Amino acid sequence: MLSDLEIARQAAMLPITEIAEQAGVRREELQLYGDHMAKVDLSLLERLADAPDGKLILVTAITPTPLGEGKTVTNIGLAQGLRQIGRDAIVALREPSMGPTFGIKGGACGGGWSQVVPMTDINLHFTGDIHAVGAANNLLAAMIDAHLWHKNPLEIDPQSVSWNRGLDMNDVALRNIVTGLGGGGLPRETQFDITVASEVMAILALTSGLQDLRERLGRIQFALTRGGKPITAEELQAAGAMTALMTHAIKPNLVQTLEHGPAFVHAGPFANIAIGANSILADRMALKLAGYVTTEAGFGADCGAEKFMDIKCRVAGYRPAAVVIVATVRALQLHGGAFEFRPGTKPPTEEFERENVEAIVAGAENLVAHIENMRRFGPPIVVAINRFPTDTDAEIAAVKEAALNAGADAAVESTVWADGGAGGAALAEAVVQACEQPSDFRYLYPLDAPIKDKIKTICKKIYGASRVKYSRVASRKIRAFERQGLGELPICMAKTHLSLSHDPSLKGRPTGFTVPIEDIRASVGAGFLYPLCGEIRTMPGLPTRPAAEDVDVDAEGKIVGLF
Repeated sequence: MLSDLEIARQAAMLPITEIAEQAGVRREELQLYGDHMAKVDLSLLERLADAPDGKLILVTAITPTPLGEGKTVTNIGLAQGLRQIGRDAIVALREPSMGPTFGIKGGACGGGWSQVVPMTDINLHFTGDIHAVGAANNLLAAMIDAHLWHKNPLEIDPQSVSWNRGLDMNDVALRNIVTGLGGGGLPRETQFDITVASEVMAILALTSGLQDLRERLGRIQFALTRGGKPITAEELQAAGAMTALMTHAIKPNLVQTLEHGPAFVHAGPFANIAIGANSILADRMALKLAGYVTTEAGFGADCGAEKFMDIKCRVAGYRPAAVVIVATVRALQLHGGAFEFRPGTKPPTEEFERENVEAIVAGAENLVAHIENMRRFGPPIVVAINRFPTDTDAEIAAVKEAALNAGADAAVESTVWADGGAGGAALAEAVVQACEQPSDFRYLYPLDAPIKDKIKTICKKIYGASRVKYSRVASRKIRAFERQGLGELPICMAKTHLSLSHDPSLKGRPTGFTVPIEDIRASVGAGFLYPLCGEIRTMPGLPTRPAAEDVDVDAEGKIVGLF
């Protein structure tokens, strides 16, 4: 069996100029990065301002195992499947962070015969967007510390500085640090975040253009004065230079699928600690160029999809025509208690291969919860069963039955990893039918609700919690945010992706639990508040055996061991 990398290497890629031409992108709108990658200038949106929009399809998933359940594979395979049945389709994806690439979960280019290419370039540095985000983030951090060192004319309270440095790598040693030692500044305790958790990345994902980007960066609040007044990046005179670092990064990236379909890959915020969706700019370009656009929201529907609906759709002003929920036999068996699988441990391969319909039936409660949650927003729902070679017909039938009984409009087996677009044709047909159904789209909560009411609504309706408990720090900050006029911002919950709850050990559909809100932070530039649930971290760590151990360069200079 060929690895993902071997399949990607065998691909006969077309010049990106040909991909652009078939998609309707003009040559003068391209900024080439070699033969197979390009950035698309924002002038395309001006040229196509009056063109009708295609139908937006959101791909999400049930609560995953630590390996993920093939959401990106399904997203790419669905776009390929739509093209197989004669529909004009473009896929939109997030950019891969090197944290998971060298950690446990892998890259973000799909797999098997449903990939975007060139896979190694996209997974390793790509066009430099994440580095630009990190540079802008760290420029602000450097200017804050320099300001404190140079007599602090803005009277920043050093203990109130909330802006962390960023690094696009899982590095547990940098979670809590002390800067300024050795005569290099004012010593203070601070942290590192993984770059994709930076507010700058969220701003990139949610911005509508260069001027909007400049304004959002200027609104970033990073500290308080000694008198308790918020201080912004604009007041520090950092926003202009931060924008200058982002002038290329703001342009969406165009690549291709293995079947030569166009693909936009742009912005990469995590879904457990950020909004978990690719950029609005990439979506808007794709919607102007194609009749169907498949996009995704990270991790389970309780994480990325809820944020997609309540944050991204509010900002962008669009509504998904259908939602695809990816489910797998192995994940439902996990939720049904068939085995344990903790991040950083060896996958229970033997359990994956053993038929266990009873565990699927028991674990189906998790799938039911996600279907019910997506129903709250209104769009039609299709369950895509991502089939693995070890799955049996009886297991697939059990998943279908559970999905349809829970109210899904369709439940379809998908073999896009093994068969590419042909393996997604049936799924594509079901999605097209779903897109023709009426959709009474709605948000989960009104923006003018009190902050605690919005948090409680998410915790109770989406997670299934009984109550919410706030630390003194969180309650104090919520009162301060409401006094500052930030009470009408949407909520971006930061929580584990491995459970519907805040506790990764609680599988299936847990009930009767209390969600602890340990802290809450304001991303004013991005336009949301993000509460931290339980022990959620904004800087992940590497597992016992990271994927980096398998990556090398052979005698011919080719990268090997990358998936």
